[in-house]
Parts: sequence; C-alpha cells; structure tokens
Amino acid sequence: MKLKLDDKGNAVLQDGKPVYVHEDGSEHPFDAAATVETIKARNAEAKANRQRYEAAEAKLKAFEGIEPEAARTAIETVKNYDSSKSKDAAEFERRLSESNKTWQEKLDAANKAATEASRKLDEKIVGDAFLRSKFIADKLAVPADMVQATFGRNFKVENGQLVAIDANGNPIMSKANPGTNATFDEACEILVNGYAHKDSILKATNGGGSGTPAGGGSGGGGGGKTLTRAQFDALDPKARADHFAGGGKITD
Repeated sequence: MKLKLDDKGNAVLQDGKPVYVHEDGSEHPFDAAATVETIKARNAEAKANRQRYEAAEAKLKAFEGIEPEAARTAIETVKNYDSSKSKDAAEFERRLSESNKTWQEKLDAANKAATEASRKLDEKIVGDAFLRSKFIADKLAVPADMVQATFGRNFKVENGQLVAIDANGNPIMSKANPGTNATFDEACEILVNGYAHKDSILKATNGGGSGTPAGGGSGGGGGGKTLTRAQFDALDPKARADHFAGGGKITD
C-alpha cells in the first residue's frame, strides 16, 4: 500500500483525507479520525460484552461448592466400609450415592446453562452487528436478516470480539488500516464484492449503462423472477436466499 500522489508529488486528498493505493489497485481514503472513533466504539462494545459474560457467570454462583471428585472419593470410602460395624452402612451408602447423583446433575445443568448462555450471547453480538450495519443499510437492497442468512457464517465471536473470517477460516484483514482485522462494515463490503450474485443484492445506482430493467425480469440476461417488496418480505430467510441465488430481483 502506498500514498497516492499527483503529478506535482503532492498527496491526493479525498474529502480532506489522504488516498492510499492498495496492491490490488483499489484506492481508499484513510480516515484517521473515523479509525479512532471505531476503536473507541469497539472498546465500548467489548466492555458491554464483558458485562454480559459477568452477568451470566453470576447466575452460576448458585452451584459453587459442587466438587464431583470429592463425592466420588466419598463413595469409594463407603464401598470399603465394613458394613458389620454399622447396621446403617447400606443406607448411608445409598444416601451418599443419591447425593452425589444430585450434585452431578446440578453440575451438568450449570455447564449446559453456561454453554447455552455463551451461544446466545455470540448470536446476539453477530445479529446486532448486521442490524446496525451502515453498509447494509446504505448499499444493499435486501434486509439485514437476509444478509446474515448469507454471510453470517463468516463472522464469529472470539473473547467477546466480533471477527470476520473468509471461506478458509482466516481473518479478513482491513485495507484502510493494514495489520488489523477488518471492521464489520469493511468485511461485509469485501464479502459482497466476492459474492457471485452481488448484482442482485446491491442497490441500483442512478448511473446509466447497466442494462438492468426496473421490473419484469425479461431483460438483462438474468432470467430471474421479479418480486415486489411485499412479496419478498413475506418469504422466510432461506426462500429469500434462493430467490437471489436464482437471479431474482425486487421492485419497490
């Protein structure tokens, strides 16, 4: 990546921001102020996520003190107990066994609850990111849940942080801020640009020359079915994905 210069050797600016040329030839202005604000926002989001985790952990405190290994040791001790020394030895072993079973059930329930809470939290973090995305709202002609149905698998939560990954599971890196992971919107743009049916989900521009008809689906070579917005909204996420995968379009 290098700074773009004009014929006089001066840095080229776009909206007051220096423009950089990447290895693939794409050009992006570097917004230092926006980058700082993004970092602040991510820190705030990380704090909120940590608070959610702490709240989930607080619910598990009711199960503190459960020690399965100690219970198993007690059971083995009872097995070796000389029953001739006490008429109640068999009853004591039964009660201890039942107690250990209860403890184990509580521990299993606690582990299951913690896993489920973590899964739901991760899903909420990913879902909220799609709903708040400025790129999706400004650039795409499909709702956020449709975008999530297509690209949701490319985002995961690691240590409370949202990370974008490519088809091979590698982190998607930022072009505007090299050496760091791409922001959610930047990753969405990269994923959409690599999507085989991206022309079907991008909002139409006012520029001419595309040859795409406004409705009917008879021109442009796509051959896909055209639905009204109301018809499209009535579909479930899978049906929406299938609509665009078949070259379908939406009319307002």
